[in-house]
Amino acid sequence: MTVLLQDFIVEEHIKNALKEDIGFGDITTDFLVPEEKKIIAKMNTRQDGVLCGIDIVEKVFKTLSKDVEIKKFFKDGDEIKKGDTLAIIEGNARAILTGERTALNYIQRLSGIATETAKYQEAIGNNKARITDTRKTTPGFRMFEKYAVQTGGARLHRFNLSDCVMIKDNHIQYAGSITKAVENIRKYLSHTHKIEIECDTIEQVKEAVEANADIIMLDNMDTKLMKECVELINKRALTEASGNVTIDTIGEIAETGVDVISSSAIVAKAKTLDIALDM
Repeated sequence: MTVLLQDFIVEEHIKNALKEDIGFGDITTDFLVPEEKKIIAKMNTRQDGVLCGIDIVEKVFKTLSKDVEIKKFFKDGDEIKKGDTLAIIEGNARAILTGERTALNYIQRLSGIATETAKYQEAIGNNKARITDTRKTTPGFRMFEKYAVQTGGARLHRFNLSDCVMIKDNHIQYAGSITKAVENIRKYLSHTHKIEIECDTIEQVKEAVEANADIIMLDNMDTKLMKECVELINKRALTEASGNVTIDTIGEIAETGVDVISSSAIVAKAKTLDIALDM
C-alpha cells in the first residue's frame, strides 16, 4: 500500500502548523524586515541520510507567499550527504523567515524517520524480510510518519484500527480462545479485511494456523522458537516478528525466515536529521 499525501490534507495540516507557530503574528520579523524585502536562502544538510519532505517545505513557503520560488536539487528517497544543498529558496524575506522553523520541523523529522528506516532495512541483509512500522506514531502526524517510513524503504503496517483485525492476548482472553475469537470476528468482518493473530507460544501458533489466520505475529519469541514456528506455518499465513527488535538483533531475526519484522523504533526512536536554512 502506498501512502499518498493528498494535497488538500497536506495543505490543511501546514495551515494549522503555521497557525500554531505564528500566533497573531511574527512580531520579530514583521518589525525588523521591510515588507518588500527579498532574500535568497539555501537549505543544506549537515548530516548524511535519506531525504524526505522536500515537497512539503515548498508548500510551507508557498502558503505564506505565492512569490517564493524554490529550486530543488534532490527528491524524496534520495541519499544525501553532509554539506549537500537540497534546495535554494528565493522570494519574500518575511515569508521565508516566518516559515523557516515550520518547514525545517517537517523535513528534519521526516528525513530522520526515513534515514532510521533505511538503516534497519539494510541491517536485514539479503533475507526476504522487510521492516514495517507500527501504530506507535505521533497523534495527528501518522500520515506523514508512514510516508517517511515508506520513503525509507519499508513496508507499512495497518493505518488504523479499522484497517485490519489484530487479535491480541487481551482479545483472546475475552473470547476464550483463538479459535472462538476468529469465529466471532468472522461473523461481522468484511471479506476485504485480513485477520492477524498475536502468538506468544507454539501452541498458539498451531491454533492460529488451524483457524486460518491471514497473518501470524510471533511476539517476543527467541529466534530458535521463531524459526520453528515459521517452519510449522509453512507459508500457510504471512509471518510477522515483533518485540525486542533493534538494529543489532534484526539481522538474526530475519534469518528465521519471517516475512516482515515490525518495530516502533524506526519512528519512535528516530532522531531528526540536521538540516538548516542558511540565508
